[in-house]
Amino acid sequence: PVNHSLLLVLGGRARRLHVSVVLNAKAKVAMSRFETGSAVNYEKLLNNINIVRKRLNRPLTLAEKIVYGHLDDPTGQEIARGRTYLRLRPDRVAMQDATAQMAMLQFISSGLPRVAVPSTIHCDHLIEAQTGGVQDLQRAKEVNQEVYNFLASSAAKYGVGFWKPGSGIIHQIILENYAYPGVLLIGTDSHTPNGGGLGGICIGVGGADAVDVMAGIPWELKCPNVIGVKLTGSLSGWTSPKDVILKVAGILTVKGGTGAIVEYQGPGVDSVSCTGTLPFTLWLTLCSPWSLSMATICNMGAEIGATTSVFPYNKRMKTYLDKTGRKEIAELADEYKECLVPDQGCQYDQLIEINLSELQPHINGPFTPDLAHPVSEVGAAAQKNGWPLEVKVGLIGSCTNSSYEDMGRAASLAKQALDRGLKCKAQFTVTPGSEQIRATIERDGYAKILRDVGGVVLANACGPCIGQWDRRDVKKGEKNTIVTSFNRNFTARNDANPATHAFVTSPEIVTALAIAGTLNFNPETDFLTDAKGEKFKLVAPSGDELPARDFDPGEDTYQHPPTEGVALRVDVNPQSTRLQLLEPFQKWNGKDLENLRVLIKVKGKCTTDHISAAGPWLKFRGHLDNISNNLLIGAVNTENDAVNKIKNQLTGEYGGVPDVARFYKANGVEWVVVGDENYGEGSSREHAALEPRHLGGRAIIVKSFARIHETNLKKQGLLPLTFSDPQDYDKIRPDDQISITGLKSFAPGKPLIAVIKHIDGSSEKITLNHTFNETQIEWFQAGSALNRMKELQK
Repeated sequence: PVNHSLLLVLGGRARRLHVSVVLNAKAKVAMSRFETGSAVNYEKLLNNINIVRKRLNRPLTLAEKIVYGHLDDPTGQEIARGRTYLRLRPDRVAMQDATAQMAMLQFISSGLPRVAVPSTIHCDHLIEAQTGGVQDLQRAKEVNQEVYNFLASSAAKYGVGFWKPGSGIIHQIILENYAYPGVLLIGTDSHTPNGGGLGGICIGVGGADAVDVMAGIPWELKCPNVIGVKLTGSLSGWTSPKDVILKVAGILTVKGGTGAIVEYQGPGVDSVSCTGTLPFTLWLTLCSPWSLSMATICNMGAEIGATTSVFPYNKRMKTYLDKTGRKEIAELADEYKECLVPDQGCQYDQLIEINLSELQPHINGPFTPDLAHPVSEVGAAAQKNGWPLEVKVGLIGSCTNSSYEDMGRAASLAKQALDRGLKCKAQFTVTPGSEQIRATIERDGYAKILRDVGGVVLANACGPCIGQWDRRDVKKGEKNTIVTSFNRNFTARNDANPATHAFVTSPEIVTALAIAGTLNFNPETDFLTDAKGEKFKLVAPSGDELPARDFDPGEDTYQHPPTEGVALRVDVNPQSTRLQLLEPFQKWNGKDLENLRVLIKVKGKCTTDHISAAGPWLKFRGHLDNISNNLLIGAVNTENDAVNKIKNQLTGEYGGVPDVARFYKANGVEWVVVGDENYGEGSSREHAALEPRHLGGRAIIVKSFARIHETNLKKQGLLPLTFSDPQDYDKIRPDDQISITGLKSFAPGKPLIAVIKHIDGSSEKITLNHTFNETQIEWFQAGSALNRMKELQK
């Protein structure tokens, strides 16, 4: 029994102590059904939170509780939002197959026998959409056999769980099996924050960061700021949870969340009915785990540059854990709920308020996910700007919106069209998020309805969302419009066509526009004409949040690692074009970097897609030399406004960026890249850092960086530097030589000096800032973080 007198004296602290004592006596609860030997450790989370809260003497946000709750040293760690680097102990690692290749190659190079934390590999990126799910999956297994065998065998040897091709998209699999309230999970994909929809802090990283965690080394993260989003009111009609993040993206832009965790809170989250009997209330849609709607919002937080996003623990999360076989975790989360919600009175660095009752359906684009338009206005905007009005293809699914309810709501619109004798005027594709979702929508008839209206059900994989789309209805360079329920719409991302105008919106708006065949259609007010020539309006979509007969798990696609993998072999054929063992990068020679050539001065937006394209290049993700042939081929050169056309300063001839870089390397000439704002936004792909290092790059000098890319550059021994005065960008000319001085006294917080030598003999000095801490400086000096890891093992 609880001593109530003690509670009156000590308040909540006594309750926490009592809970801790009771739970100490309980059996440990496994983190997942696949890892019975690894337990959820809420007690440690609580203890760390109490230590930090006492030190800081203030209420904590939810983001702070989970992040600080995983500190390696909660007693001694310096904590200052936006300034200090935290050393953290994540609970687990997840890797998708395109990035897992390089991550596992790096782990093999480390010489360690087995991963130190639960880790998984998910085969979702290498399946190209062509004709349909069954055929595309079979072809992918054949084309990628060498890579799949490598990943499966290395996973088995080093103790990593392996999800086979066809299992589904990494983020959906994580949500169904591995994410839980309070978890700290890192994943080698920028949309790892999807798991925040289940109350975890899930962060996208590069492969080298994953290797650190798998090696049992504390993981470094700059102490994030916290942006609060206060939700009030409720959703209704055609407005969906996707519109929340589309609105937030319009407010914050693609870099407004950089260095911050976005934390959703307010009466819109906590006080709306959970009964499910009120159509379109926030709890039915936003907080429905079946629609993964909180996950949708967290997933697309990557598009504002946020470190991650998170929702507080609630009853719907409990129900979802229950229904996905994790009832014990839900019961434990109930006991420790105070760790899983923000403290009253906690302070945010920025607070945004969104009234859901006033929110309109949105559609964002083209070419950037932060160009927000109400659906009611996008037709006029298209006419004004010369964007094609005809919708060529509508695509629903992806890791952002591919739940059972998403499919059900789309199917409800498709059925209305079919009942009036209509099919989609645009091509229409459907991507299920997982094998479980695919099997269930097939069983319950949603897939048939979507096919009947003209849809093609693709494989349970990323597909067109990441450029794995063998599109043949338009020629490259042909101006056209597509609408998707994806998360990202950078130039040429989906189909390798720079003239494709891609817009992102909710699955229901995609479906409506695919039926209408035009951007100039507002389903809330506009009419369609049926097969009999009669006018009608689509009724707002509806869909069950979960299947009446529960989920159909479909085919079992998981490979357990054996308990001991020492005797297993992982072979890489030296003649392979897909895989290549890594050679260590050279150590710093102890001198300043002199007379570096400017490989390219980049104009405007330069995402990781521009630096290291995906699509057909994904096949080379395990072969550093081959994939380096796509280095910066999408970046715009300031000298001539062309892509992949730069001047070789040694020969005077123009060539492709990777060709000139290779020429410089072969002739012993090191180089720099000069860039603009938010350089490296988008995907977490570390190849955008590995490739410039491999081809002789030494520094990247820009106005500002995206978080993940800046860290990836540091990990590979490059110098990510920013102009102290952004106008200094204009001082650098393509034919300059740059010397970076001050490296002998390289120290945290101490700027470096660049000496710019112009071709006319004149020179000038500029100041370059950096965010290196002492550990990261050691990475640079050793040649890379992996080199430094090996040094410490000796």
